[in-house]
Amino acid sequence: MVDKKSPLPMYYQIEEDLKQRIANQEYKTSDMIPSERELSEAFKVSRMTVRQAITNLVNEGVLYREKGRGTFVAEEKIEQPLQGLTSFTEDMKARGMEASSRLLTFEVMRAPSDISRKLEIGEEAAVYKIQRIRYADQKPMAVETNFLSVDMFPDLSEETVLGSLYSYVEKMKKQTIGKAHQMIEATTADQSLADLLDIPVDSAILSIERHSSLSDGTPFEVVKSSYRADRYKFISDIYRT
Repeated sequence: MVDKKSPLPMYYQIEEDLKQRIANQEYKTSDMIPSERELSEAFKVSRMTVRQAITNLVNEGVLYREKGRGTFVAEEKIEQPLQGLTSFTEDMKARGMEASSRLLTFEVMRAPSDISRKLEIGEEAAVYKIQRIRYADQKPMAVETNFLSVDMFPDLSEETVLGSLYSYVEKMKKQTIGKAHQMIEATTADQSLADLLDIPVDSAILSIERHSSLSDGTPFEVVKSSYRADRYKFISDIYRT
């Protein structure tokens, strides 16, 4: 029930109540929640108040709407801390999820000018272009395109890139990964990306570009990724200095 004497807005109390019900598994992933009319009667508030609460939860990614059907519980987003340099495979393993990949492209090509500059190699140098769909528990999570120098990793194979590239670099090549520079932007999915990620066209996407270096400062990878914003979020602890 809503406490109308509470200083907390009624819509906020409804949001918290629904979140608690989801946390308690009363409403499970993909379950349809009660209609606005049913909720307004249950909480004894106006439908406008209920609508505001539901809209806020949709905007947070807790719920999602399907036109003509109703409002449903969304899958919980995977949280990725911005601290620490980890691979997709390591991220999923840490969350008890199975990481897998589908290889879309594995080719050797002349390095585009922006890639050669970031990898600090000649413009005529050969690079691998590796495009993969990354899955978590068999569900598409991201599309990644990696560029690596052929001279640095001459034995890289299609079989290897179906696993973790970071594991290949560290365990097979005996190199130590040092740091990365990462940029994140918000964008939307075009038709091609939507098809690969099994989402509607114009869905929100987290576009990420990472430049990774070995411990001695040598650049070894440029990766451009498109993550589903409905399934992934980045978190960070920020301290005042």
